[in-house]
Amino acid sequence: MTALFASQPIDRRCWLQRTVAGLGLAFALPTLDARAAKRRGSERPTSLITLFLDGGPSQLETWDPHPGTGIGGDTTEIETRLPGLKIGSDYQQTAEIINELSVIRSLVSSEGNHARGVYLAKTGYTPDLTLIHPAIGAILARERWDNSIEIPQHVSLGTNPSPARGGFLGARYDAYKVYDPGGQLRNVASRVKGDRQSRRLEGLKVVSRAFSRGRLTATRRTQHQLMVDRALSMMSSDQLKAFQIDDEPRSRVELYGDSRFGRGCLVARKLVQAGVRAIEVTLPGWDSHGDNFETHRELAAVLDPALFALITDLKKHDLLDSTIVMVLGEFGRTPTVNALDGRDHWPSGFSALVGGGGLAAGRVLGATDPSGRKRKPDQPIPITDLLATVLSRMGVDHEKKVVTPIGRPMAYCEGTPIPGLL
Repeated sequence: MTALFASQPIDRRCWLQRTVAGLGLAFALPTLDARAAKRRGSERPTSLITLFLDGGPSQLETWDPHPGTGIGGDTTEIETRLPGLKIGSDYQQTAEIINELSVIRSLVSSEGNHARGVYLAKTGYTPDLTLIHPAIGAILARERWDNSIEIPQHVSLGTNPSPARGGFLGARYDAYKVYDPGGQLRNVASRVKGDRQSRRLEGLKVVSRAFSRGRLTATRRTQHQLMVDRALSMMSSDQLKAFQIDDEPRSRVELYGDSRFGRGCLVARKLVQAGVRAIEVTLPGWDSHGDNFETHRELAAVLDPALFALITDLKKHDLLDSTIVMVLGEFGRTPTVNALDGRDHWPSGFSALVGGGGLAAGRVLGATDPSGRKRKPDQPIPITDLLATVLSRMGVDHEKKVVTPIGRPMAYCEGTPIPGLL
């Protein structure tokens, strides 16, 4: 972006208007699924894209700045397209599309530890030694399964130490992990062709039949044949093109930001077009116990263009009405700045963005104390309520109970949908 401004100063809004025009001209809808492509707007099945900011982003350097106060640090703020809303000045592109989303400034979590906080943010439950809870993406894949989709319907893009899992719903709902979005997928192309491939598959059938004799229950539990059939279907599917960006113009990739996260957001858009139900794109590195402000500036340079391009791209292709976009981490950062110029863990009042998919847009929910003295924000919203809202909007009964393998009935989510977003 610096190079664009080097020769001649240009107004931020003017530059963004040109960028939007470029998106409209450059982005062509690929024919990944002709049936899905014919559906428009809210007629399409709803998908979820979660941009997970792993490590805990600071609300004060992103969507809830308090410049000029004792807790604000050196972060400044800018106006947005949503009247009265100001956000961190490192998010100049996001400021132009944030009116398509709503801002929650009063999320609260019961967990201040990374591993436990991530688990809660993805499942709606605190960790339990007796079982693993399914992530929201796994629930959506199970409840909104589409047999016409030949690629995984729950996908995790980017480096992620804690990818979403199927939990007690079963490993078949684990997120399909792609560490290098847009690159070549691993282990999806056969190393042999024709007769050699056929002979190998016949050999596998012989071994599978031999194993299943006297072990029918174990065979069903492993879902071995189901996994083999799905793998073979995926390997030969045209829908695999949704994972690739080789056919995308370089200019389009650069609009998202030429980063692993930016490419992940571009792939997420293509996966939505292919009908994938739940996609998670991870941007790690937000654990800023030291050098908080520089850390957030560097990460904003990655998040800002990717989020702007994703929302603009979805809207241009009439996908935003059928795609919920959620931007959050496991918790926020403390109002106080420590001796290392960093902020520590703070689950007591942090921020998230959410919108699209028929959710309310242009709303600001809750508020935090500019003085930093109050531990609880105004109108605290448990992170479980956000997950319940997404499930409810996507037509899933969040209170539905599933009997776990140990015979224990568990509700999908114990939160309450947020009225201000529905």
